[in-house]
Amino acid sequence: MAGILFIISAPSGSGKSTLVAELRKQVSGIDFAISWTTRAPRGSEEDGREYHFTAREEFLRMVDAGMFLEHAEVFGKMYGTSRQSLDEALAAGHDLMLDIDVQGAAQVRAKMPEAVSIFVVPPNPKVLRTRLRNRSRAEGVMNEGELYRRLSEASHEIEKYREYSYILINDVLDRTVAQLEAIVLAERYYRNGEPIAYRSRRTLEVAAACLLSNSQERLKPVLEAFGIDGSPDQQQLLFGAESDDD
Repeated sequence: MAGILFIISAPSGSGKSTLVAELRKQVSGIDFAISWTTRAPRGSEEDGREYHFTAREEFLRMVDAGMFLEHAEVFGKMYGTSRQSLDEALAAGHDLMLDIDVQGAAQVRAKMPEAVSIFVVPPNPKVLRTRLRNRSRAEGVMNEGELYRRLSEASHEIEKYREYSYILINDVLDRTVAQLEAIVLAERYYRNGEPIAYRSRRTLEVAAACLLSNSQERLKPVLEAFGIDGSPDQQQLLFGAESDDD
């Protein structure tokens, strides 16, 4: 069986790491590439579990040595995916999931256009703001300036949704996990002829509904909420000072 490369991207705080963790509990044969980064560990993060943490000088040495499949600088910190992760997954006949930002995803698509790309969006800025605040509290770090910078960046990242094959709106976790699982199983079915043992027709229908071409109506209120339609009133939502989610 040929391994499939999956790319999953989302604005910070959209919940993609949780989605990938839940997917891997339910679907076998899919590896996860642990990224390298120059940022410091947060909260309970451990080296080699959430990320490989390294110094900027060492990261740049790895770049020069051609060790990365992709790399990018995000909020002043470097992130990259080792080529070794892909080589090991393919050698084992496993699929590989890359959790990378829009910059890295563009690099990978340019090198490997056969990759399956998935973009995750939060349902609206208020939900994203709440998730970011909750994560900051859990990590023991509260920085309002950083939070609003990430909210501002989110709208720019969401504008890239057209570059992805599938769109997931992460409003209800269980449903979004089921959609992500359906995408993986459907791609295995179409590319490798791998049978879907349970409710195959329904699985393919769920995956098809998440295709970019079939997501416009579901996406419309999300895009408007993030001000991507250019409306000043909608853009105000992104930076509004509501306190009901504190």
